[in-house]
Amino acid sequence: MARIAIIEDDEAICEELAALMTRNAHTPVIINDFPRAAQEVLRSDVQLVLLDLSLPRADGTTICREIRANSPVPVIILTSNSSETNEVLTMSLGADDFIAKPYSPNILLARIDAVLRRSFNTIAAPIEYRGVSLDPVQNIVTVLDTGKSIKLPNNEGHILSYLMKNAGAIIERSALAAELWDSEMFVDDNTLSINISRLRRSLSKIGVNDFLITHRGQGYSV
Repeated sequence: MARIAIIEDDEAICEELAALMTRNAHTPVIINDFPRAAQEVLRSDVQLVLLDLSLPRADGTTICREIRANSPVPVIILTSNSSETNEVLTMSLGADDFIAKPYSPNILLARIDAVLRRSFNTIAAPIEYRGVSLDPVQNIVTVLDTGKSIKLPNNEGHILSYLMKNAGAIIERSALAAELWDSEMFVDDNTLSINISRLRRSLSKIGVNDFLITHRGQGYSV
């Protein structure tokens, strides 16, 4: 299974998370040098990061930003500081998911499995539609006539891949949430909206401005 970094200052929670990972065939990698947490992640060869936001001598959002600037390794924010502002901020920095404490172990494991599956799926052919090409393995979007490209974070790439595979069809929000997180009960509506907004901003950077269509009260399409 996966090597999972745990960046958490509460010793009891850290031990609980490590035991949960071990019981489910993952290998926990505990990182407690918080000022150097991002560097530790990058050299630890982990496949996923569980990151608390409120850490001594370090800021979780800064750690998330530093990890994302140097690696595509998925990051799940796990914090008691679960305000909408923090959720929006961390998702905009490239976090793959945001889970509030106290958490359900079963839901946490399901979210971990969902993130790992979409992050490390290596069997997929490029998808092309309306002059846009997506490499769903590396999450690279390319405009065919200009050659401009951008690498998307995992969630954005997965959203775009799902919509392009169903091009022309309106995908309901609940169906898109279920595709991303396995069950619509595992994600609130705001989290999906944040990911859609981030995807639009990413596409606009390479001149793709009218590709993703919102159908009010229905869902999304390309």
